Amino acid sequence: MPPSSPRPLAVTSAVALVSVGLVVLAVGRGWLGADVGRGDEFCEAAGTGWVKQPANTWSNLGFVVAGLLVAWRAGRPDRIGQVLPRNPGVATAYACVVVLLGPGSAAMHATQSAAGGHLDVLSMYVLGSFAAAYALMRWFGRDRWFLAQVFSLAVAACELVGSYDGAVPVVLHAGNLAFGALVLTAVLLEVALARRSGTRTDLRWGAAAVATILVAFAIWTVSRHGWCDPHSWVQGHAAWHLLGAVSAYLLFRLWASERAQANPRLASGSSNIRSA
Repeated sequence: MPPSSPRPLAVTSAVALVSVGLVVLAVGRGWLGADVGRGDEFCEAAGTGWVKQPANTWSNLGFVVAGLLVAWRAGRPDRIGQVLPRNPGVATAYACVVVLLGPGSAAMHATQSAAGGHLDVLSMYVLGSFAAAYALMRWFGRDRWFLAQVFSLAVAACELVGSYDGAVPVVLHAGNLAFGALVLTAVLLEVALARRSGTRTDLRWGAAAVATILVAFAIWTVSRHGWCDPHSWVQGHAAWHLLGAVSAYLLFRLWASERAQANPRLASGSSNIRSA
């Protein structure tokens, strides 16, 4: 059995410290710009302190914790299945992506600035693009460089779609629609991968991840349409953050449950990975 490695947790911890520290500095020193009311549709009233929406801001620490848990598991080869280890660095990269959701979203809720709003949606694009790109990589039996290319293209496409500033029913903004499309793509591909011979995954983790994000979305929706106390620390959008962090971790557990079986197509892909 390969020995445990401290590197995934060390790298992810460094990313967490630097990103959270930079956001704290940016918020405290006003680097993100003036309050333009970005995110004020999420119920919580803006306070007079340096953090405008405390509940919606601090709940983003859930993503930091989830990313660190992913990183801890990534350093244990006996806990990440048989497919993830063939792609060195992918699990650590995902851990960092999950961590970055925290300060990215917090930047908006702490400042309600335009720049903070862009960081918020960018962090969502990065997560959705990673999930879809990793599923596509495995579907086509390709390597991590393919993942990087698809990921970059997906983020760029999201930025393009998100530039539309018109209102979108239910999800509010075009950027949210792009994120949802990526998540749906990832879900459909994961189901297709599980049904295809060659690998086996424990779909209970995937079902739990989908159920959690659906509950989170339901809370996200009702908290904008009636369930709203602007001055309470109990905020539906904060619950969305916390449940989103749980869902991101459960998605990783799905990937970590994947076991390879004899399949010429996958074997060819894994040979390419080893030679990369």
